Amino acid sequence: MRLSRYFLPVLKENPAEAQIVSHRLMLRAGMIKQSSAGIYSWLPLGYKVLRRIEQIVHEEQQRVGHIPLLMPTLQSADLWRESGRYDDYGEEMLRITDRHKRDMLYGPTNEELITDIFRSHVGSYKDLPLTLYHIQWKFRDEIRPRFGVMRGREFLMKDGYNFDLTKEDALHAYNRHLVSYLRTYERMGLQAIPMRADSGPIGGDDTHEFLVLADTGESEVFYDSEITDLKFGNREIDHDSHEACRAVLDEFTSRYARTDETHDEALFNQVPEERRRTARGIEVGQIFYFGTKYSEPMGATVTDGEGNKVPVHMGSHGIGVSRLLGAIIEASHDDNGIIWPEGVTPFHCGIVNLKQGDAEADGACDALYASLKALGLDPLYDDRKERAWRQIRHHGPDRPALAHHRRPARIEKRRGRADIAAHWRKRRAATGRGRQTYRRNLCRSALSQAETRQSAFKVRGHANAPDLLLCACGSGRQSRQLQRPLRHGFRPARQS
Repeated sequence: MRLSRYFLPVLKENPAEAQIVSHRLMLRAGMIKQSSAGIYSWLPLGYKVLRRIEQIVHEEQQRVGHIPLLMPTLQSADLWRESGRYDDYGEEMLRITDRHKRDMLYGPTNEELITDIFRSHVGSYKDLPLTLYHIQWKFRDEIRPRFGVMRGREFLMKDGYNFDLTKEDALHAYNRHLVSYLRTYERMGLQAIPMRADSGPIGGDDTHEFLVLADTGESEVFYDSEITDLKFGNREIDHDSHEACRAVLDEFTSRYARTDETHDEALFNQVPEERRRTARGIEVGQIFYFGTKYSEPMGATVTDGEGNKVPVHMGSHGIGVSRLLGAIIEASHDDNGIIWPEGVTPFHCGIVNLKQGDAEADGACDALYASLKALGLDPLYDDRKERAWRQIRHHGPDRPALAHHRRPARIEKRRGRADIAAHWRKRRAATGRGRQTYRRNLCRSALSQAETRQSAFKVRGHANAPDLLLCACGSGRQSRQLQRPLRHGFRPARQS
């Protein structure tokens, strides 16, 4: 992408409403813009990362045999009355009435709707097992939305639903989802710990939340430190094997790890004291098994092998797709900005042309841009006709703080030439450095900060290219100091 044709409205200052790192950096990097409380417009950079996250979720769901579909955001209230949840769900549900006075709602989840689809088209045990999922926008009217996309009212969510003949098969689907989720999060550079949790309004006795440890997490968690050493890695397992999926579940859930809602102090005290940990966590997903909670009242039955009609066993499984972007930033940043894991980085590398209009520099940058795209990389090419220091300063959500430097161009707008000359004579006498030295040092300062800080486009090393910021310079007075690459100036992201 050429930056001259891109929409990237970065901010100079920290927004007053941003309370946590992810919210602040997303606003400053021009990824989102608040539309109303808890509702955001996704600008090009944020939307690009969101789609990368969504693609990983799709790939991992389909890897284990789950089938995508798409359900509407608006649902009939009659379906929710069938299940008994319409009046129980509370004020978080947005209820509306259409012009025909029919009660509707903006779906916070889709158990009723997917059950209606199933009962309309499936009637035999021969069609089972079946797992359907979709990625769709949801709405929950949070009483106090905050922390940007971490706790917004409108959010993008993957929710999947399994239908099985027996409890044993349904629990296998539960275990299979846990395996799929572990691989999904690791591809995004996250370690999400499955923790025994409360089922809330969805219901069911078996449920695990996946939490990413972060100081800004809204859930208090208690866990055995050994669990943080577990990695799923690149292992291949048979997702149809009950034993293989159960083994992974046992490996990742046998150690103590619970949220504050299900915390058991007596069990926690059985963990060796040196391994007991208390922290905060960000919920990025949850899996449920709730048996026949929805199938019985809504008549979702199939004919078994003996000709009897039996209700199917169900589970639901969610991933907060839009929340994941905030969680990634919370878990992967430093004082200088975002450190993008390779799987979700918006751009793989940056090209900065410091001598726009110079035939040699333009040709080198254009050729490099075309070569990187041919390799399957997605570079961001800064081809704007801006001064070098301004180009370098632009590449970062925190925007290197150069406000304390008074640029000569601004002085000249306020003073006459005689005053300008007097200003620089006085400065040379005081510091031993004149106007050209000042300009040269300004560019050096910008480059130095670009070398040492990870910018908005920090990436982990790609298989086909190193981490780098590529600069093309001409032979002008200022750019003589810049005729060198930035020593692969983008340092690698923290290894997951």
